Amino acid sequence: MQKLALSLMLFGLAGPTLAEDAISTDRPDFTESPEVLDAGRFQLETSGAWQKQKSGGQTTRLRSTPTLLRLGVGHDLELRLETEGALRQTGTSQPSSSGRGDASLGVKWQFSEGGDGRPTLAWLFHVDTPSGSGDFKGHGLRPSVRIAAEWELPAGLSLGAMGGVLTDRNADDQRYTAALASASLAIPLNETLRTFVELAAEQLASSRNGGKVLTAGTGLAWLLSRNAQLDVALTRGLNRNTPDWSGTVGLSLRF
Repeated sequence: MQKLALSLMLFGLAGPTLAEDAISTDRPDFTESPEVLDAGRFQLETSGAWQKQKSGGQTTRLRSTPTLLRLGVGHDLELRLETEGALRQTGTSQPSSSGRGDASLGVKWQFSEGGDGRPTLAWLFHVDTPSGSGDFKGHGLRPSVRIAAEWELPAGLSLGAMGGVLTDRNADDQRYTAALASASLAIPLNETLRTFVELAAEQLASSRNGGKVLTAGTGLAWLLSRNAQLDVALTRGLNRNTPDWSGTVGLSLRF
């Protein structure tokens, strides 16, 4: 029964108006979209993800299931619940560990609609909660604030940008504040397929607080119907503080 419902969701809604009111997601890139869901709409964005890093002759791998739930509650507002899901970390010189990632509660507020060269703009307010398990449980509440912008460009291109500030705790359990920034260019290949290229500073902090986390990424998003998207992305770390390679395959459904 579940497979039947999923099949209907993926393929039953495709048609001539596919490009009209199509699903807008916050994945697979790091840069968030400023678009919000219509009131009463619910969206699931889930995936499988992996990371690999070599350092000092040792290799560490991390697998996770990042998931974002979004609920439209007004013309310009949505509620959000996000988690890294189930995680498993393995290493050549350390025991494997498994657990559940922390949950993050948030809201997105679109305060300006784009047009005539103006970007669409939205604030995102989130707080990470110490709700995970094992080695993946964080310490205390960690709030963050981001601003997302998107410009519509000629030839169907769009440019997204994001900046923000986050708080976290370092290895000594001391609270610190860091910045983040990113830019992503979306390039349509046809009516249902697009690619993107992105540069991101996922964290800008001092070395004692994890340092700079810098990435370059690309990927594809395939619009299966007005309410369904399949995507894939690959990210390369640009410095020693960042995993060498990261990848993700995701599915997004709007109800």
